[in-house]
Amino acid sequence: MTVVWIVTASMLALSAVLTTVRILMGPTTLDRLVGMDVLIALCMCGLALWAAFSDDSTVVASIVALSLLSFTGSVAIARFRVRDDQT
Repeated sequence: MTVVWIVTASMLALSAVLTTVRILMGPTTLDRLVGMDVLIALCMCGLALWAAFSDDSTVVASIVALSLLSFTGSVAIARFRVRDDQT
């Protein structure tokens, strides 16, 4: 069973690295916004993996808080951003 946890954690880490590369290389702000959303979703998945691995349910509150902050931040950035061709 430990192999499953290691494989899952390594896949999440690889996804985080690839997403970070996409955020840094993104030509538009919307690409970077989507990359940040994916990175936050990967963090939530990592926290859920830790909660399942350690049988600790206290992490669930932080997952919910992170998802609410992520949603609010994404909506605010999408609402008030300036078009890339206007800068």
